[in-house]
Amino acid sequence: MKIIKVEKHGVDELIANMHEVGLLTRPEIKVYRDANIRLETMHHTNYISPAQCYVLICEIMKVRDLRWALQEHGIDLFKLDGYVTIQVENHVFPIDVLPPVVEESREADGSIVSILNDGMHRVYLARMERSPIQVVSVRNIPKEYPYYAFPLANGWNDVEIVRDLPEGCIKKWHRIKDYKSLYRNFNIGFNSVGSPRGNFTEK
Repeated sequence: MKIIKVEKHGVDELIANMHEVGLLTRPEIKVYRDANIRLETMHHTNYISPAQCYVLICEIMKVRDLRWALQEHGIDLFKLDGYVTIQVENHVFPIDVLPPVVEESREADGSIVSILNDGMHRVYLARMERSPIQVVSVRNIPKEYPYYAFPLANGWNDVEIVRDLPEGCIKKWHRIKDYKSLYRNFNIGFNSVGSPRGNFTEK
């Protein structure tokens, strides 16, 4: 994968665009409109609670390739200090690369966790490399719009690294039947986040 152009965007622009993120099935609902959003460095990924019970080897390799490709342009994937727009060789549209997104979530047992919304494979790669990683920390989200899945009961100990997903695998434990109604659409506020998945990106 070859990056032919990189455009940097600062923290203020990152936060302003995050406030515009809508729900997938109800884009008019700006779930982060009144949230407290800031860029934080997590020095240990154990403070982040995953909701997804697996990581794919092929996706980790793609994210590592992205990390190396950005380094050639003087950009650290784990310390973006905002976000970047990249143009990839043989891909028509530019792609926005954001830090992982972590939401403060209050659970029924009274615990407050920093649940990983977006960036599972990036955070896992940071764990593998024992590296701190910048994340977009989102707090004070309306209680009627929680993240669509529960955090894993045993945190990263419940995450498996796999080549392929086994048949019948439970990827996440959803909060409600219509879980897609709570799904955050980062393509409202940003460009082509999460695509082209076949090249390097992940959730």
